[in-house]
Amino acid sequence: MEIRYATNPTDFKHYTGERIRNDFLIENLFEEGTITMVYSHYDRLIVGGAVPTDKPLELEDKETLKTEYFLERREVGFFNISDNKGKITVNGDTYELGKRDCLYVGKGNEEVLIESVDPSSPAKFYVVSATAHKTYPTQAMKLEEATHRHLGDDSQSNKRDLYQYIHADGIQSCQLMMGMTFLSPNNMWNTMPPHVHDRRMEAYLYFDLDEDEKIMHFMGSPEDTRKIVVSNEQAVLSPPWSIHSGVGTKNYTFIWAMAGENYTFDDMDHVDKNDLK
Repeated sequence: MEIRYATNPTDFKHYTGERIRNDFLIENLFEEGTITMVYSHYDRLIVGGAVPTDKPLELEDKETLKTEYFLERREVGFFNISDNKGKITVNGDTYELGKRDCLYVGKGNEEVLIESVDPSSPAKFYVVSATAHKTYPTQAMKLEEATHRHLGDDSQSNKRDLYQYIHADGIQSCQLMMGMTFLSPNNMWNTMPPHVHDRRMEAYLYFDLDEDEKIMHFMGSPEDTRKIVVSNEQAVLSPPWSIHSGVGTKNYTFIWAMAGENYTFDDMDHVDKNDLK
């Protein structure tokens, strides 16, 4: 598992574009036949991708976590971002996940196996794990069962549909929150005007992009912003002190995941667009 360390916002002002990409962009999450994971020192979040082929993939990394099993002191959320069906077996109970389906697995589950229903057409699972101090039951959820919010409008090119899966009024968890946002056709901006939430970090996975389309992900302090050029199925770590906003060369989909002190989805400090620099 790769380790990413936290950054002081004052030091961040002096980073080159290459350093920013190395610290915050996760480029190669989905490799066939393996689980790829990145451990962030921002709220101890783990971001990963799993593409099972001819054999099940076990969620584990004893060497990094120094625990007997992965979920000894953690919880985890899975999203199937592919058109191909997959299944996850948790302590002997199997859950089949289709496109855009989510599975939450709570603290204390010792064995988690990830498979594709058809190994020749492997599923792609996005994986996010946070530390946990309480156990909540394993639960699956489909897109149509998630809490739905309409946001933005065509006049500002930010019309989008947000679906909350793991949150206070949905799948219960200790601190992990996850959901998915779809940009409508001819709309490219997300989270604009931007905001920060200093009590939680966030990670974004951008997907549903053609190979030659890109996202400009904006981050940094509101008065000193930077950008990262992001391709399809790449993720970005967003520190609590940073804005997080993006614009694409066309519409796209992203999964957001948050962890930290506060469990309130709407706990955020909005930033006036006139204050951005």
